[in-house]
Amino acid sequence: MSGLMVAMTLAMLDNMIIAPALPTIVGELGGLEHLAWVNTAYILGTAVSTPLWGKFGDMFSRKCVFMIAIAIFVAGSAISGAAQNMDQLILFRLIQGLGAGGLLVGVMSVLAVLIPPRDRGRYIGYFMAIMPVSMIAGPLAGGAITDHASWRWTFYINVPLGIIALFVVWVTMHLPAQPKKLVKIDWPGAGLMIVWITGLVLITTWGGTDYSWGSPTIVGLAVLTVVTFAGFIAVQLKVREPIMPLSPFRNLNFSLVAGVSLVLGFVMFGSMTFLPQFQQYVQGASATNSGLLLLPMMVGTTFTSITVGRFVSRTGHYKTFPILGTAFAVVGLFLLATMDEGTSRAETGFSMFVLGFGMGMLFQTTQLIAQNSVELKDIGSATAAIMFVRSMGGSIGISMLGALYANKLTNSMESRLGADNPLGDAGAQLSPEMVKGLPTEVSGALQHGIVDGIAGVMLVSALIAIVGVACATFIKQVPLRGISPAAKPADPAPAAPPLIPATTLVPVPIAAVTAALTVQNDGPGLLVCAINGVPVPGAAVTLLARNGRQIEVGQADDTGAYLPSSDGSESYAVIASAPGYAPHAGLVVPPNGVAQKVVLTPLSAAALPAPTNGAAQSLTAAP
Repeated sequence: MSGLMVAMTLAMLDNMIIAPALPTIVGELGGLEHLAWVNTAYILGTAVSTPLWGKFGDMFSRKCVFMIAIAIFVAGSAISGAAQNMDQLILFRLIQGLGAGGLLVGVMSVLAVLIPPRDRGRYIGYFMAIMPVSMIAGPLAGGAITDHASWRWTFYINVPLGIIALFVVWVTMHLPAQPKKLVKIDWPGAGLMIVWITGLVLITTWGGTDYSWGSPTIVGLAVLTVVTFAGFIAVQLKVREPIMPLSPFRNLNFSLVAGVSLVLGFVMFGSMTFLPQFQQYVQGASATNSGLLLLPMMVGTTFTSITVGRFVSRTGHYKTFPILGTAFAVVGLFLLATMDEGTSRAETGFSMFVLGFGMGMLFQTTQLIAQNSVELKDIGSATAAIMFVRSMGGSIGISMLGALYANKLTNSMESRLGADNPLGDAGAQLSPEMVKGLPTEVSGALQHGIVDGIAGVMLVSALIAIVGVACATFIKQVPLRGISPAAKPADPAPAAPPLIPATTLVPVPIAAVTAALTVQNDGPGLLVCAINGVPVPGAAVTLLARNGRQIEVGQADDTGAYLPSSDGSESYAVIASAPGYAPHAGLVVPPNGVAQKVVLTPLSAAALPAPTNGAAQSLTAAP
């Protein structure tokens, strides 16, 4: 887990570590007009690569794919630190973001494979707690490194840490074997995806600022984005191995949680980007202190991320938290929208705590619900899709809210200083130290403009968060795979027949099980069924070696059949479970050509499924 922790920290830290170093970078490399693209390129690279990394993880070895992502991130960090002009830095940040996308989706996919659903919420909570810590530590570390060393070390510091993570993953990570798949990459889909995502980001970045919304450039980009998006959907529906499978989106829970994730990315990156502006320019905090003033948000997010994860692991209940999380976010954003020049730091801190308290409920629950909505073989793609949506929300949020902030600031200053605004278009580029030396009338107009800009940003974010509340309200509580719902007290009724004792693994001929279960190797297949012989479809199956090592995790098909990928040369333990049934464990000693029946006992007699035509009716019960 230590290697995963380091990798997650690196990817999240670089979202914000560069922020305090940007003025110094511009002073050395020039290119002020492209300043926003230093961060946009990183987020864009992360967004477009997450579906690719998720698909690669499903098709190849997850461990190898994860290590390749770490290597790309380290290489991108090294060349970013060596950039000689702004164009190079933007390109190298894009490469760094491509690797970061693999780190984020790789961590979540590996957790999904190693950790059973009941415990997964707790672990995801631990890892998601890294996000707010990194978002706060990033500006603090970036400012200190820039002041005492060089801005280049904000990138170079990733190299030794990344090498350590690479070594730890190589030595300590042991994942179960994945079934071999025919490798076929959806390159047309990947290309179309990159084009429509880039077009969307350019529209939200340039629209209303560099170009008017009705300009040929924006209209042309909009047409290109719509056409390539439609082509992307058509390709994904047609190809056998889509880069982003759309089948998970047919699940209502998955689509709803994707909407919540989009809102989360929009709100999180938007608030984290613009709050320091208010703290430095209006409340007079230094760059380092403005990072410290974000601590209330970090505390709220970290607390709920961990505690909610532990609660979900203990109870299996998660439906309430997306609703509460988005609702708290709405309240926190509305409170932040009311800030003005007289707002104290304590009041700002309380509002940020409320916002962070809500966001912390969303990090782990969105991942858990998404993973629980798809089959085990699609967990990597589903995880990547959710993280892709969240990154897209962040990218759109920063660009859209940035344009809104700039327009509000400019209009507010012009209304107070008139057309002869002495600051011109440079008002938004002044440092806090320079503001202190301005005439009182000018500095007051600038601060009031910043207040107007922040209020607009937070108000729009709150309205977007309300959409998240609507999505969260319709999410259904679906039992986590491998977790049986708690038995409810029985209503007064005639005494039910006693439960039949659980049976052991009973060898039966393949032909007597089901035609769907065909042996393709020398080992036996498995059939998960109830005590009356009726198959239990979709049961969770875990295979363990005799030394306790996990061999593989899978899911029975619609007929209750499961075919292990092992060659069947050695005995192994099998653990099967399904909602409404008590888990069952047994030892399989595989004879050639013989299937093994894994029999589950229902938690109540009423839950016993009715036999269907052709279902076996006789079993040998355990003594």
